[in-house]
This record gives sequence, C-alpha cells and structure tokens, in this order.
Amino acid sequence: MTEHDDSRDSSPARRRALITGSAAGLGLAFGHRLAAAGFDILLHGLEPEREVAVRCGEISQAHGVDARYLHADLASEAAIAHLIRTLIDDFGGVDVLVNNAVVRHFSPVDAFSMEAWNTAIAVNLTAPFMLIRGLLPGMKSRNWGRIVNVSSIYGTRGAVNRADYVTTKTALLGLTRAVAMEIAPLRITCNALCPGTVMTQAIADRVAELARERNLDLEAAQAAFLEGKQPSGRFIPEGNVADYLAFICSEAAGDINGATLGMDGGWSAAP
Repeated sequence: MTEHDDSRDSSPARRRALITGSAAGLGLAFGHRLAAAGFDILLHGLEPEREVAVRCGEISQAHGVDARYLHADLASEAAIAHLIRTLIDDFGGVDVLVNNAVVRHFSPVDAFSMEAWNTAIAVNLTAPFMLIRGLLPGMKSRNWGRIVNVSSIYGTRGAVNRADYVTTKTALLGLTRAVAMEIAPLRITCNALCPGTVMTQAIADRVAELARERNLDLEAAQAAFLEGKQPSGRFIPEGNVADYLAFICSEAAGDINGATLGMDGGWSAAP
C-alpha cells in the first residue's frame, strides 16, 4: 500500500472515538468536537439509553457522523470486559480512546470509606488501564491511534479532603507515560489532558450553592469559588478544552506523546 493509500484509508471520516463518561458535561462536549472533526462517536455513561439517544441524534445531525451510546458501569471489571468485547465485536475497536469517566468523594482521609476509595480506584484508574489494554491491539493492527487520559490540575498537586481524586488523577499521569513509551515507534500516542476548573453544569451548580450559602451575587460567588486556584480568575470554557482534545487527536499532534498537557489559566505555574 502506498503512503497515499494509507493516509486515505485511515482518514478521520473512517475513524471512531470512544469517550467514557460522556452522556453530559465535558465528555459530551468532547463528543461534539470530535464529531465536528469527522470521527464517528461512541458516548458512554450510566444514564438510561433513552435519555442519551436524543444527544446522539443531535451529534449525528449536526456533524453527519454515526453517534451511538453504550451503557456500562466502570466500577465493575466484568462490565468493562463486556464493554471491550462489544467495542471489538460490534465496532471493530476504536481509533480514539478518551478516558474521561470519573467519580470523586469529599472526605478527610481518616474518615474516608473503603467503599468510596475502591470505587474511585476502579472507575478512575482500573477502567482506563483495562480499556487501554483491551483496545490497544486494534490500534496497533491499524498503526494509528490516540489515547487521551483526562487527568486534572489535581494530578500535579494536593488538595484537602480529596484523597481519591488526587491519587487517581496523579496515577493516570504515570500510566500515560508508561503506555507512551511502549507505543512510541508507532503512529499511536498516549497523552494526559489536565484541565483546571472548567465551567461545567456540575461546577455551575456548586457556584450557585455557594452564592446561596454566602448570600453572594453570581460574580462574587464565582470569584470566591476560584480563590486560590486559577490566577486568570476565569473558568476554563468547556469548548476550549474540547478544542484542545481535538488537536491532540489530530494528525498534527502525532509527535506529542507521553505529555502532561495543562489548560488551567496559569494555575500549574503558581507557587
């Protein structure tokens, strides 16, 4: 096969992306943006299929791609294994894997329940490992792939009452580097995306709650929420993070591998 033919056969229009934890929020924004880049999309989550079918239809109609939804509980190794088999048997694997699903709990270490800890390890770390292990052979056979592990600014620093989140997001950086070294000779990359505080619906709800608790207007509540965080004083827009992800998955980013890629308004540079 000539170089021209190889490029044609692996064009973005013929590629498929799985984004875990994408029925809403940042993951759904990732789905829309990768669809705009020409990828067929597999959304994933715990929501009932009928609730996400409309969102898949919106993606398909807006971008002219195939968009589907897969339900799987990533806290279960058996469910992850079944998801991998479905991806391989029904879709021939995926070309882009975005490990975005996450659970988090807020508790002091000495009051942290083992159930909460084990769930976070399962969803935030074991699931990405299993999905990479199961889907990487298909990427190798096609000699093209993009793996993006969505970590966080908290993968690079500590935080109070967030032991599970800090630990798993930090571990994802190590997993990223290890996988990147194994696939370096191939046209496959593995990178970690580390956003700061993104204005998702969940964050908007927390800001609104803070405004009610402290009797603040919205602008003051946002400033209070960001205090000690992003030096920019601004939330990171979902669309900007999604654009960053799309670039990481593009041909132009083929030599970015094993990187910790921040988008945090200067937070990672702060003392």
